[in-house]
Amino acid sequence: MTVREQIEIMEIGNLSQFACPSVKAKRSKREVKCPYRTEFQRDRDRILHSSAFRRLKRKTQVFLSPIGDHYRTRLTHTLEVSQIARTIARALHMNEDLTEAIALGHDLGHSPFGHAGEAALDQVCPYGYQHYLESVRVVHYIEKDGKGLNLTMQVKNGIACHTNRIASTREGNIVRVADRIAYINHDIDDAIRGGILKKSELPRDCVQTLGDTKSRRITAMISSVIANGPDVIRMTREIQEAHDALHTFLRENIYSNSAAKQEEPKAQELVIRLYNYFIKHIDALPKEYQRIAERMDMDRAVCDYIAGMSDDYAIWTYEKIFVPRCWDVR
Repeated sequence: MTVREQIEIMEIGNLSQFACPSVKAKRSKREVKCPYRTEFQRDRDRILHSSAFRRLKRKTQVFLSPIGDHYRTRLTHTLEVSQIARTIARALHMNEDLTEAIALGHDLGHSPFGHAGEAALDQVCPYGYQHYLESVRVVHYIEKDGKGLNLTMQVKNGIACHTNRIASTREGNIVRVADRIAYINHDIDDAIRGGILKKSELPRDCVQTLGDTKSRRITAMISSVIANGPDVIRMTREIQEAHDALHTFLRENIYSNSAAKQEEPKAQELVIRLYNYFIKHIDALPKEYQRIAERMDMDRAVCDYIAGMSDDYAIWTYEKIFVPRCWDVR
């Protein structure tokens, strides 16, 4: 009996009836199984070693390219989501490996400049653009020079559903809730750090229900999901209402109107100009994206290329194309 088979047997004995054991994993293309790792462990490892995962370290979370090392990036957000999701999964006896794989992959397709870049691509691309669907494209069509990672159906479904849809597994729904818990709390933390928000300005009712620190709020939300049980993955009513009120407050005071958003129109214009340029100069795309243009079409290829850019690379590319350089005659 292999190590993997021993793990699969232990899962069946230890996991909740609502969990998705590794023996149910399905791939589009069949592969020889690993003797040491379950299928979901393999998915996790493939995501961790992917190029798209490494690029997350230079992608905006909420605040556009802040000066300082302590603000969240798309990578640190992903790691926080993974930690929260694994805590919930372990407490509810769900498949922690499946949960981790979905969490680590959920934002692989996010555009540069956060939701500002997402809105710009959605405006200019005829297919529209949603980062959760682009994340699936990354793992299915784009990684490994167009071969994809051949992830399991369960992981791809969890990635596709992490924003606003019910996933086919409880583990996928855990990641959806963990994503919200992570970003609402680290966005408050970053806003206070950046001087955009004062702790005293948070809604009093939310503070009384959830706590007055990031740690207490996260603990309250995680505890609420666990207390609600594994049947339906959600927070209890009181905590969910406080969470929603806090999210509304952030949308009105941070996500829309804060000083940290003043550069976003420039970022959106940058994305749109890059898109229009590459549509007219398809030969300027890297070879792997030219192949996507041949298999699908130019809009799909250009959208994939720009969505994969980090903030820094998008700015560098823009400057290379549109900003004149001095003529050095020395």
